Amino acid sequence: MKLIVTEKNQTARRIAEILSGGKATREGGSRSTVYSFGEVKTIGMRGHVLQVDFTEEYRSWQDVEPKTLIDAEIIKTTKEKMLVSALKKFAKHADEIVIATDYDREGELIGADIRDLVREVNAGAKITRARFSALTTSEIRDAFDNAVLLDENLAKAGEARQNIDLIWGAALTRFISLAANRLWQKFLSAGRVQSPTLALIVNREKERSDFVSEDFWQVTVTLDHAGDQFTARHKTERFTEEQKARAAFDRVEVEGRVSEIKTRERVISQPAPFNTTAFLTAASAIGVPPSRAMSVAESLYTRGFISYPRVDNTVYPESLDLADILRAIESADVVGPLASELLKKKTLTPTRGKKFSTDHPPIYPTAAANQSKLNDLEFKVYELVARRFMATLSDRALARSTRVDIDISGEPFVARGDVIESEGFLRYYPYARKKNDELPVLREGDQVKVVDKDLAAKQTQPPARYSEGKLIEKMEQLGLGTKSTRHNIIQGLVERGYVYDSPLKPSDTGIAVSRALERHANMVTTPDMTAELERDMDAIVEGVKTLDLVVNMSREKLGVILDVMEREKEDISREIKEGMRGDTVLGACPACGGEMTTKIARKSRKRFAGCANYPECTRTYPLPQRGGILAMGESCEECGTPRIRVLTSGRRPWELCLDPECPTKPKREAPAEKKAP
Repeated sequence: MKLIVTEKNQTARRIAEILSGGKATREGGSRSTVYSFGEVKTIGMRGHVLQVDFTEEYRSWQDVEPKTLIDAEIIKTTKEKMLVSALKKFAKHADEIVIATDYDREGELIGADIRDLVREVNAGAKITRARFSALTTSEIRDAFDNAVLLDENLAKAGEARQNIDLIWGAALTRFISLAANRLWQKFLSAGRVQSPTLALIVNREKERSDFVSEDFWQVTVTLDHAGDQFTARHKTERFTEEQKARAAFDRVEVEGRVSEIKTRERVISQPAPFNTTAFLTAASAIGVPPSRAMSVAESLYTRGFISYPRVDNTVYPESLDLADILRAIESADVVGPLASELLKKKTLTPTRGKKFSTDHPPIYPTAAANQSKLNDLEFKVYELVARRFMATLSDRALARSTRVDIDISGEPFVARGDVIESEGFLRYYPYARKKNDELPVLREGDQVKVVDKDLAAKQTQPPARYSEGKLIEKMEQLGLGTKSTRHNIIQGLVERGYVYDSPLKPSDTGIAVSRALERHANMVTTPDMTAELERDMDAIVEGVKTLDLVVNMSREKLGVILDVMEREKEDISREIKEGMRGDTVLGACPACGGEMTTKIARKSRKRFAGCANYPECTRTYPLPQRGGILAMGESCEECGTPRIRVLTSGRRPWELCLDPECPTKPKREAPAEKKAP
């Protein structure tokens, strides 16, 4: 019997469907589904089947010094016991086992864990590895016909990252949580990727608060030529002195003359193929948050609509038949006719990005999708991927830029126009299109009438906050996280209550934690160490360094950091407590006017809102048990209790007042009275 093991159930179903020609049968329950055909069984895991942890004696936060975690023994525990039990049950009787997890560091580590579990019950089975980038018939059949061995070094690189993340995350999280007296549900987290990412958001907020706006003035006019109106701005785009701006404004009279016209053609280049970062950035730009976009992309991949979405590569391999892909999506809704158009080209020459790797091709559509089979969001993401693929095969766009210099009463004004003359790739990828800014047909010497004039006082603006998409781009530039983890890191910051809103703003707690780490453990908040680790993991893959060497070097660095933090623990404790006070105070107590603060119940460990004047005032309210909580600085008009905002990953922030009996809350139906027997 042959056993195929995949990373997810959906992938197992798809592979079984392809290899069986649609004749596979399903058996088992929702927790451990198996797809069978002939002498083959296919079973899907749920990502990592094993997880790393410390042994039991290190699990008490209050009894174990954080520094002892640096050299603590790391063990692997079963994450999905029912799945592992089912895996071993079938593996025990298998002659051949094919590991078909995702082909990347994490997938190879999962594959190695699966192999080790299988070896416990069947040491003699032949174990091979199927590598593929798309769940299409040709790709899957080719992968299984040409199965290889597991890449041990790639798996060890994944294990190094897993171990280092546990050591750093656990030690730093425990240290700052104990220092700030924030345990259980209120614990504060830190980590080798999370902390530098938070620092980016906090430092940008500091740039904004430190920014000193400068006043400037702009003079604009509305002009008319032969019934067509357009605007022009004074050649001095920003007057720094109001007196000079007003003098120019006052000199503007009823007519002007076109003194010079310059026109040039501008080339707009096609975009590079999608890797994960570019995809998530583009999805964010059309209103799909990165975490949601990644989830949808994973679903589209396992259902066979797009290729593997976790990639760094931006260069299509020569082996990829681009015309075949276009033919595969010709029957798709919306994008199908566009694919047919491109097939008429004599040659298909794709664009190339700057990043090239051989593990997976860039993201591309693999099958035709119809709106009847996908929900609106799924089709929106599919269409984005399909249009980007087609854009990389199409032509450059051409625009005509025009500059018109106009003299009005001796004052120089400039009108600018920009018009697309040849759509090129914009026909296929309208997300990059900008609105045409047309000027009327003008000639040098033409007279224009002044219809209106305006003197506007303005101020320079601080740097913009990061959107999730822009933050993911920045993380990639700095080597923070991987293509698979960056969106999860951001969601973790939201879940912890460190950041909120879109674009991202840091909370008082987020600022306090980041500032304390920056002052006392600067290495934790800079990307240098994390970028170095990424290089070390590449060295493991190449066989230049070993897993133990990289992990032990990381342990030594963390030891130095914790020595400093231990010496400065009192300062760290004070700074965090003072800094996050604004997030723990929810508002005024409606009973006594004191402060309602977030508290943790001793017995249940559940959080609640309680009056700071306890025991004199015993007013309390329940709080949501998941997500970050931020005070809104206002009270409910109906019940008078403070209003809060709750931040949870994967959904929009939601707002509510503290009183569960407030008239603004949905009424719960009273339970029906029981009839007497």
